[in-house]
Amino acid sequence: MSKLDVINTNADKVDELDISEQLMDYPEKPWLVHEVVKMQLAGRRAGTHATKNRANISGGGKKPWRQKGTGRARAGSSRSPLWVGGATMFGPQPRSYAYKMPKKKVRSALKSAFSSKLKDGSVKVFDKLATENGKTKEAAEILAKSQAERNVLVLFTEYDEKMIKAFRNIPYVKLLNVQGLNVYDTVHAENILMSQECLQNVMEVLEK
Repeated sequence: MSKLDVINTNADKVDELDISEQLMDYPEKPWLVHEVVKMQLAGRRAGTHATKNRANISGGGKKPWRQKGTGRARAGSSRSPLWVGGATMFGPQPRSYAYKMPKKKVRSALKSAFSSKLKDGSVKVFDKLATENGKTKEAAEILAKSQAERNVLVLFTEYDEKMIKAFRNIPYVKLLNVQGLNVYDTVHAENILMSQECLQNVMEVLEK
């Protein structure tokens, strides 16, 4: 078993937590992490792009000129894709880019990403991650003392209004319920802050 320091909000060590070798020594799988991140980002695409086909453009109901005798090519509508101001042919239409991967692959990628963060010391575990008055200044002090001042992911188990209020106004902090922990946010975060209880929940999920 590996040991992980548990600190308080002043960044003083108060305890140690056992981390299983299964999680700590899990192999890095950058190719799999890349696949899952790509899937997550694809699911976030709006897919609202649209071009107008002939059904969406008003006008063009009248034949521009008679069929024969003008010396010009036949034309049935001024909204033809061949004309300036006409419709677009085979243009993009609204669609979903989302797709799914097997759950085992997604869990394996998350396990790999989280294990990597544990190894490089990016995961900071608190005996209790909370603020007394819900002030942003309190949250900023916690981050400064724990040397987490860029791309911080703060995980929580239960909604704590004071803690949420304190951290949510800091631009480089993202708050996330532990049940929503995912590969993209784990990889993107330079520091991950959570309570001891929160880490226990993460380990229960990843060690299945």
